[in-house]
Amino acid sequence: MLGRYYRFQLTSVLSFAHRVTGVGLSLGSVLLVVWLLALASGPWAYEQFAKHLSAWYGQCLLLGWSWALLYHLCNGIRHLAWDLGYGFDLKTAYRSGYAVVVASLVLTAVAWALACLR
Repeated sequence: MLGRYYRFQLTSVLSFAHRVTGVGLSLGSVLLVVWLLALASGPWAYEQFAKHLSAWYGQCLLLGWSWALLYHLCNGIRHLAWDLGYGFDLKTAYRSGYAVVVASLVLTAVAWALACLR
C-alpha cells in the first residue's frame, strides 16, 4: 500500500547510502588499525590476522569496505559540485546520482581486478 502513495526517490536513497557508507568506513578503519597492530606485532600475529582476511568472509568485508570507500568518494565529489552551486536541478541530480553508483561499482571492479593481477 505504501508504494501506491510514496515512491522512493534516488536522491534520498543515495543520501542514506552516503551516511551508511560513512559509518562503514569508520568501522573499517578499526579493521585497518587491527591490521597495522598485527603487522607491528610480528610474523605470527600477522599470519593469524591474514588468515581471516584471505578467508571468504574477510574478502567480503574487504570488498564491501572498498566499495564503501569508492562510493563515498564519488558521492563526496558530487556534494562538492553541489557546494559550488552546480547540479541542483532534478534532471542533473538524477544523472549525477546514477553516475555515482556506476562509477563506484566500476572503480571497485577495476581496483579488485588490479589487486588480483599482482
